[in-house]
Amino acid sequence: MERKKSDDFDDQVDQPQGKVLVEAAFRNSHVPPWTKQITVRAMVTSFILSIVFNFIVCKLNLTTGVIPSLNVAAGLLGFAVLKAYTTILTKVGLLKQPFTRQENCVIQTCVVASSGIAFSSGTASYVLGMSGFVASQGHETNTPLNVKDPHIGWMMGFLFCVSFLGLFSIMPLRKVMIMKYRLTYPSGTATAYLINSFHTPKGAKLAKKQVAVLFKSFCFSFVWAFFQWFYTAADGCGFSSFPTFGLQAHAQRFYFDFSSTYVGVGMICPYLVNISLLVGAILSWGIMWPLIEKQKGVWYSTDIPASSLHGIQGYRVFIAIAMMLGDGLYHVVYMLILTSCSLCCTPKTKEIDFDSSPPPSVNPSSIEAGEEVLNPNYDEERRIAFFLKDQIPNWLAFGGYVVLAVIAIIVVPLCIFPQLKWYHILTAYMIAPVLAFCNAYGTGLTDWSLASNYGKFAIMIFSAWVGYAKGGVVAGLAACGVMMSVVSTASDLMQDFKTGFLTLSSPRSMFFSQVLGTAMGCVMSPLVFWFFFYKAYRLGDPSGPYPAPYAQMYRGMALLGVEGVSSLPKNCVTLAASFFAAAIALNLLAELLKRYETKYNVYKFIPIPMCMAIPFYLGSYFAIDMCVGSLILFLWRRKNKQKADDFAPAVASGLICGDSMWGIPAAILSLSGVKPPICMKFLSASANAKVEKLLSGP
Repeated sequence: MERKKSDDFDDQVDQPQGKVLVEAAFRNSHVPPWTKQITVRAMVTSFILSIVFNFIVCKLNLTTGVIPSLNVAAGLLGFAVLKAYTTILTKVGLLKQPFTRQENCVIQTCVVASSGIAFSSGTASYVLGMSGFVASQGHETNTPLNVKDPHIGWMMGFLFCVSFLGLFSIMPLRKVMIMKYRLTYPSGTATAYLINSFHTPKGAKLAKKQVAVLFKSFCFSFVWAFFQWFYTAADGCGFSSFPTFGLQAHAQRFYFDFSSTYVGVGMICPYLVNISLLVGAILSWGIMWPLIEKQKGVWYSTDIPASSLHGIQGYRVFIAIAMMLGDGLYHVVYMLILTSCSLCCTPKTKEIDFDSSPPPSVNPSSIEAGEEVLNPNYDEERRIAFFLKDQIPNWLAFGGYVVLAVIAIIVVPLCIFPQLKWYHILTAYMIAPVLAFCNAYGTGLTDWSLASNYGKFAIMIFSAWVGYAKGGVVAGLAACGVMMSVVSTASDLMQDFKTGFLTLSSPRSMFFSQVLGTAMGCVMSPLVFWFFFYKAYRLGDPSGPYPAPYAQMYRGMALLGVEGVSSLPKNCVTLAASFFAAAIALNLLAELLKRYETKYNVYKFIPIPMCMAIPFYLGSYFAIDMCVGSLILFLWRRKNKQKADDFAPAVASGLICGDSMWGIPAAILSLSGVKPPICMKFLSASANAKVEKLLSGP
């Protein structure tokens, strides 16, 4: 980000000490009050973009479960849409309020909050894991209390009950986290610098070029997805089934499926994430599953269907779960230790007076030849002044949390999940603020949110507490939703406060835009899931277009919590325990190498266990696509690093948006009964000969 600070801000002042002052570029710009930062046009833009991003997140959740950071895309698209709108109004002389970076920040906050609900709503994980279809794949003796099919009514009600508490749980700590401990929140900081650069003259020129590139990429991706649709008349048809590495490799799910979404995600995700996915795919589908399948009839019965957790599927699901739990446990414990040490060992510095608002200063002794030379602390003082300007009362946070918690304690057990009792919800909400603080603090240090890991532990605890006979599977999955919603929204809000701090956006505008975005997500996420995916496709089918890998895994965790390990196939527990330990060992090895090995940076090549676990269930097709995205980015950077850094996020965002947006007309066609006209399949020479002989007749 130093390059952006020194190159993109051509209006800023360079001090004699060599320090670059970002706010110098905006020192003559009027900062509107918080009521003018949240405008009608910003909310309309946020609403439109929220629909797009909800489709993207929902589709990624239902396919691979790998969600890249969409903050850059949200900031860029928000700038593009509103800049075009204000430019038109300027030309006709009707512009009443100029487009500011604070308004851009409000749009980005609202869109990311809405798409964040698409993730924490669990439509592709714990909610779908409750469904009868997913339940029938792995456990033949499910009782009615342990199954709850998704329905748009209770899904919306549940989200409105649990999604707002995280905002109130962390709000009183905003000044401590941002100003006292000066946590970096890398994603929030990067987004702030991006928005700041957009609103300087040179930054606006670059943003205009980025928008043009994004639009071209979007059109290509959309047309390519439309073209592929014509060849998918039945399961196993189309380019997505092209046997890139041969038919035998295709049978083990090794192929390139021509998905521009995964290629775009691969361009955004770090190289290590994509390599970890590929390593996990090779280890599982290339080595382990073929060896285990040779033990069919010895380790598990030959009569068990492939989708049952008592057969090969049990190894796939529970070994992946073990790796996820091992990785999650390590990071939770590590973050708790890091937080405790940081809080205890932080050197005492001059306390910031939270009750005063110091004005941004000019050094009076440094006025030479009539030119103003700003104080080297100008940025910090100006940001603190505006961050402290619009206070949010702590009583509002505490009172809001208590009121919303009481509503959830009453409504959730009585109206939505009778498997959970009021004291279960009360216990969750007593623990949640502590975990929300840990997650928000850890995210500020590492940019790594552990919301899903806290949700997984909630599954295990509450499933075992309720028990199978009383609906412990559904209770554990619902408790996961309660915990994830609080912890996830808390860290998201603190990221937004950091972005607001660096763009002089009011904390009130950040909070209320987060509330509005959360409300949008509570409505949009179930609607998108219900109408465009659940009704049009068979979700959760491992061989279908939307396998929803986390649905089976989350249900498997709940089953493990209520039943224990006795029902698993032979040696499954041993293998799962081994991979649980291996996940912790890999994290420890990476951390030790990071601390004590500096010459070769070997730690950068240690695979991430969480990423390795995903292909254990799905296969490698999406990992290959994502590695292709990494390869494109790598070669682009070798040719022209500057252009790659400037335009690769726009290209990747366009690829993801175009392919995801094709899902809307594709779902409408499916619901209308319109099928593609062609089935393109790939057969071996011997199979083709048999087909020709059959078609030619006797």
